[in-house]
Amino acid sequence: DRYMDFRNETVQLMEIAGIPVKYHHHEVAISQLEIELDFMDIDKAGDWVSLAKWIIKQVADEMGLYVTFMPKPLYRMPGNGMHIHQFLEKKKKSIFPGKKLFNLSETGLSYTAGILKHSLSGSLLAFACPSTNSYRRLVLGYEAPVSATFAKGSRAAAVRIPGYVNKDETRIEYRTGDASSNIYFFLAAMVLAGADGILKGYDPVKMGYQSQEANEELTFPLDLNAVLKGLENDREYLAPVFPDKLIELWIKAKKAEAEYVYNAPTPQEYELYF
Repeated sequence: DRYMDFRNETVQLMEIAGIPVKYHHHEVAISQLEIELDFMDIDKAGDWVSLAKWIIKQVADEMGLYVTFMPKPLYRMPGNGMHIHQFLEKKKKSIFPGKKLFNLSETGLSYTAGILKHSLSGSLLAFACPSTNSYRRLVLGYEAPVSATFAKGSRAAAVRIPGYVNKDETRIEYRTGDASSNIYFFLAAMVLAGADGILKGYDPVKMGYQSQEANEELTFPLDLNAVLKGLENDREYLAPVFPDKLIELWIKAKKAEAEYVYNAPTPQEYELYF
């Protein structure tokens, strides 16, 4: 593991800065590394994720390395996600464990349904996966979710319920997002989507979201333009935090990125057709 020293130095600096780290290891793809942060309150998460990314870049630069958080930098290799393990607390106690499916509570299930519903529309993905490159990662065969499903222990699911935790620690893991996102927008939109599910009493089983495998009928929008269209049509749940003006500016900026990428000839096209 030639990057062990790099990760050790990075994690040491993160911990000095007060960022809680759970573990680190080499991932599946060539030179693909993971540093998993431990649980933190959401009001600190945005700052700590941003600081962690900055520390990683600085240590890499000092060691003569280059780091990218690009979702899919290598063809035919697994991409880079930013999975969010989460639960809600009431009186300092998680309200996600329960006696329903997968040891979740009714609240936990409804929260999950809200996330999946607004992911399927594309609206949440506009913040969780906001780059054209994000949709090169969300393809079959590389342990990346491609449809709005949830299951216990399944890496194909958009929302996974970890199978290795005790019943009283049951939580969910949203596996769809990536680090090209603005972490503040991503986290806020995700929690609002889940809260919408709770307020409206959504049932993810009745909505057809339960599946161990990818479900073609629940496939996510396939590119950035499609998810931006979804955001235009599905944004009422975002209103408590996201002003209309902010959403309009986000859509405009991301449409410009999409136009630049999708209208430009690619190196592969030169290889095949020049």
